[in-house]
Amino acid sequence: MTPPRRTRRRPQPPPAPQPPRSPSAQAAEAAEAKGPGDNPERLYSVAGSGDGARAELDLVTLIVARSAPPVSATPEQAAVLRLCKAPLSVAELSAYLRLPFSTMTVLLTELITAELVQARAPIVRQALPDRSLLEAVMHGLQRL
Repeated sequence: MTPPRRTRRRPQPPPAPQPPRSPSAQAAEAAEAKGPGDNPERLYSVAGSGDGARAELDLVTLIVARSAPPVSATPEQAAVLRLCKAPLSVAELSAYLRLPFSTMTVLLTELITAELVQARAPIVRQALPDRSLLEAVMHGLQRL
């Protein structure tokens, strides 16, 4: 096996100086770096100015789309309807769309009242199994 060859490092020329940027360009770059969910004005426009009534949604409530997104749907509503072809929890939707839970509940409430999505309670397993099932298993094992 031959040892790797060493190469000499040559000094790199310094980068060319950047032209000065305007404060508005710096603010736009900072807003893009934060992400779309960090802009409070965007959150207000997504949530709208509804009457304040919200559906009883939990982080683990499953959301399923009933139809394809209509033409009049906002981009966020269309994204929810595309994502919810298979059941997704509110927490997953919130993470995928990078929206806070409170904004997500307002958005989902609008979709539920328009009957575009259906909210399902999560499947909860029973704390204790059925006694008759345990007895049937026990009798089956005794017969072996």
